Amino acid sequence: MSNNIIQLNENLIKTELKTLVKQSVEDTLNSLLDQEAQQLTQAKKYQRTKDRNGYRSGHYSRQLQTTSGEVTLKIPKLKGLPFETAIIERYRRRESSVEEALIEMYLAGVSVRRVEDITEALWGSKVSPGTISNLNQKAYVHIEEWRNRKLTSEEYPYVFVDGIYLKRSWGGAFENIAILVAIAVNREGYREVIGAAEGMKEDKESWKDFLRSLRERGLQGVQLVIGDKCQGMCESVTEIFPKAKYQRCSVHFFRNVFSVVPRIKGKEVARMLKAIHAQEDKSAALEKAAQVAEKLKEMKLTKAAEKVTAGIAETLTYMDFPEEHWKKIRTNNTIERLNREIRRRSRVVGTFPDGNSALMLVCARLRHVVNSHWGSKLYMNMKHLDSFNAESVLG
Repeated sequence: MSNNIIQLNENLIKTELKTLVKQSVEDTLNSLLDQEAQQLTQAKKYQRTKDRNGYRSGHYSRQLQTTSGEVTLKIPKLKGLPFETAIIERYRRRESSVEEALIEMYLAGVSVRRVEDITEALWGSKVSPGTISNLNQKAYVHIEEWRNRKLTSEEYPYVFVDGIYLKRSWGGAFENIAILVAIAVNREGYREVIGAAEGMKEDKESWKDFLRSLRERGLQGVQLVIGDKCQGMCESVTEIFPKAKYQRCSVHFFRNVFSVVPRIKGKEVARMLKAIHAQEDKSAALEKAAQVAEKLKEMKLTKAAEKVTAGIAETLTYMDFPEEHWKKIRTNNTIERLNREIRRRSRVVGTFPDGNSALMLVCARLRHVVNSHWGSKLYMNMKHLDSFNAESVLG
């Protein structure tokens, strides 16, 4: 019988670490290739501008052997001009371009420890944490340029907003800091992260300043703002975008009702609430909500009934828009998924020294997720909204 209570499989651990490093190398290289394509065309993906050179036409795959294993590169294909990359040579030799490569790694949300592993895998020696920290300061400049860029779409009909709380140290104590984030669906039906800003609290002044900055940068044509029930945000939306309607996230509303419902009755109440949103139109949904409230009172769930009566109308605003869009505009899920990714990344850091460092990491992670996961995926067909608006005018 072995006296070792815990046994470690060293080979397995090394294999898993090598896989993580390999994936980071691949993600970073592809991010740099995309940046080169952007510089050559003088336009971002889907950006319409008279000054652009050529157009994107997908990509082809190419294998590259590194000391961390074989990685797959997605080489952009361009129409109207050749794509000649220096990325592969850049990573085969350690040259003056190392600085730019490290900055790109940071912008992709790679942690300092993983950057050390990547540099050792690529060049045979590690870059010190101090060097990476200094380079990160240069990365802040790029992030600020992206965060304050002019919004290019003529209209952004749907805007999703939310705040995420991270921790920072202050005078030896810890306190929450809110990062306000906005995502919009543009006129072509693609999602964009249109803004992120620091807000000590999700109060009216923070939201008002944030929304005003979005308007000044080009946010216009807003028809619907989707978010949680935050009084400061709701009041600010009405003031900054008076023509826009407000949709309270139905998932957050359900959670609010469940907070006063015994667990044993949770499933039954959930079915009742879902029945409201399963109706064919808004008037039928409101009628069903009244029936649900009466039923809740009969079940001795008075507080739940009061919440349904008081809040159900603001969760049904999505029914004033095309039915084809209902599933995606009735909740704040599109931004909640990003928040989960931000929390996963921020756990590596723990507590931030100040609000600006938290904001910079959030922005870096937002850019990485958008570039690596959203890509060229169409989020919704906006022709439905055009037809709906035209019918409304004629009606």
